[in-house]
Amino acid sequence: MKDKTVKVIVVIGAGSIGQAIARRVGAGRHILLADLRQENATAAARVLSEAGFVVSTSEVDVSSRQSVTSLVNKATTLGNIHGLIHAAGVSPTQASPETILKVDLYGTALVLELFGNVMASGGSGVVIASQSGHRLPPLSVEQNKALATTPTEELLMLDFLQPQNVKDSLHAYQLSKRGNSLRVMAEAVQWGKRGARINAISPGIIITPLAKEELSGPRGESYRQMINQCAVRRAGTPDEVGNVGALLMGEDGAFITGSDFLMDGGVTAAHWYGGLAPK
Repeated sequence: MKDKTVKVIVVIGAGSIGQAIARRVGAGRHILLADLRQENATAAARVLSEAGFVVSTSEVDVSSRQSVTSLVNKATTLGNIHGLIHAAGVSPTQASPETILKVDLYGTALVLELFGNVMASGGSGVVIASQSGHRLPPLSVEQNKALATTPTEELLMLDFLQPQNVKDSLHAYQLSKRGNSLRVMAEAVQWGKRGARINAISPGIIITPLAKEELSGPRGESYRQMINQCAVRRAGTPDEVGNVGALLMGEDGAFITGSDFLMDGGVTAAHWYGGLAPK
């Protein structure tokens, strides 16, 4: 039988950003760390446990309804779910367009739907989207509404998401991240009926193991160009994302829901109006 006095924070994606937010909102709560790979969750849990947090782990595949449902069930046996940090996803260099849409777009919609059904009153969540969603050219009003409100199991059937219309991984990633922002806005209405809040953060280049790998890979030059052309002339850190996550999930952010916070050092501004703008 669950202990109703226990407040649970679910972290999906045990990487640097998820951990940074968890450190700021997880004190005195039970952190359930979930990742596609159990070894990642176990390693992150060890670090947080040694820092004084109460942590347990689980495997989850966000592209599987059965898997996310199992995670929800495990979380609810631990206590009342008061927080969700959804930081799982794949990048354009890691996967095909089909996989990116399945994990980053469908997976996020699935997580928001299922956890939105059980989030406690006063609870809050944050989704890690991306600056890439802000660099996608404008979609039509109809496309925006479709990404925001189409039932989860019908989402990948949308015509403009079919392979003939999404031919490369970057386009799939941009669509997915734009979809995350829109989905958060729509889900905020549903979460609000339970007295809960949900927001998104769209980070730019944040120095994580994946970003370091990208900087030394095929996209390294474009990454360095973004860093050099942005207003702050540097990449960000997981702790900086953690600070924004803590604001959005805490009492100081109690009037914020359905929003997407772009924090990219000015890369998107430079993309549209500065040195990164198309010639």
